[in-house]
Amino acid sequence: MEENVTSAFKTIIIDNVKYKTTLTRKYLARKNYEPVDYNKVVSFIPGTIRKIFVKEGARVKHGDQLLELEAMKMVNNLTSPVDGVVAKINVKSGETVTKNYLLVQLEQN
Repeated sequence: MEENVTSAFKTIIIDNVKYKTTLTRKYLARKNYEPVDYNKVVSFIPGTIRKIFVKEGARVKHGDQLLELEAMKMVNNLTSPVDGVVAKINVKSGETVTKNYLLVQLEQN
């Protein structure tokens, strides 16, 4: 599959057949894909931080509890996705966070 992008049109060649299409503003303004970074723990929903169970510099293993996030009258326990060291904690107890807010930064060994 070969792609050729011009200013307003996109030509895609599949099995030696050319297909030409216009690009919408929504398509051009879309957010680019970023692979998941397991060293960053982000909030998946807006909420309030209830408790933080680790301190900066602490060693954690996969599955260790990092903090509690209260959202929509439910308490969500956020755990470590990898083995590593807590490099930075960007929140405090009682703080309100938005969706995709960086809560904890980890460093792998």
